[in-house]
Amino acid sequence: MSSVLTLIAQRVALGIVLLFFVSLLIFLGTLALPGDVAQTILGQSATPESLANLRASLGLDQPPLTRYLNWLAGIFQGDLGNALTNGRPIAESIGKRLGNTMFLAFWTAVIAVPLSILLGLLSVRYRNRWPDKLISSVTLTSISVPEFLLAYVMIFVFGVKLGWFPTISLPNDSMSLGQKLYSISLPILVLVMVILAHMMRMTRAAILNVMESAYIETAELKGIKQFTIIASHAMPNALSPIINVVMLNLAYLVVGVVVVEVVFTYPGLGSYLVDHVAKRDLPVVQAVGIIFAAIYIGLNILADVLSILTNPRLRHPK
Repeated sequence: MSSVLTLIAQRVALGIVLLFFVSLLIFLGTLALPGDVAQTILGQSATPESLANLRASLGLDQPPLTRYLNWLAGIFQGDLGNALTNGRPIAESIGKRLGNTMFLAFWTAVIAVPLSILLGLLSVRYRNRWPDKLISSVTLTSISVPEFLLAYVMIFVFGVKLGWFPTISLPNDSMSLGQKLYSISLPILVLVMVILAHMMRMTRAAILNVMESAYIETAELKGIKQFTIIASHAMPNALSPIINVVMLNLAYLVVGVVVVEVVFTYPGLGSYLVDHVAKRDLPVVQAVGIIFAAIYIGLNILADVLSILTNPRLRHPK
């Protein structure tokens, strides 16, 4: 048990160190963005004196190291700062947006995770037969198509031509759960198709690797049904890599939905980030970036912990 706790503590400590370096990269990356937020706020007709005064009031005249340390200290205190373009606290604006992004990611995961595991099991059960070939062909196609192109195709087919779903996703608090889900049907469909392929193929590969084991051959010789062997004997021993790929795709759902949110004008954290990149609002970009990084690193740590708990070879390393 102590070895397990040691491994988990090492993963958590490594994640904290990694998050620190990521925060430094985010800050340096925002400094490299072209444009001037003061110029954006005041317009092209602003005088050099007014620009200098605004930069001083916004703290943009301070050395980069001082600004970074102040920003980092604010994060540790739970203060993400104020947006430069409107002066409002960033945490207040991000809260609603993050909730929308998590709502979209949650319902996508509810559909994609069980479906990917089921398709993986079916693909193994009918290996090298037409169900396996059909599933593999569809998933390979979905992997190959860029998500923005897939989104526009879905809008054209299901939104414009057939009129089944709304082409713009704008859920609000006055809607019921069913109405909200209907409004985000197309974004969910696009995201499911994007992540389903990765999870299904990893599930298939992990189970096929276990199927080569001697105890599986013994189960087959005993006359146990093939699907029972796959689900009851092979699946539990293939959980570790499956958990890893599921958690990585869940991390993508939260931090990689920027394109989908922009295409469907969904009021999530990704579209909020894109809007403020265009405005050169550096504190907002930095805050959203560090939130995305923390979620991604956190889910990766969770994947490592679950892999350790489900894999005896990791629990008892030699």
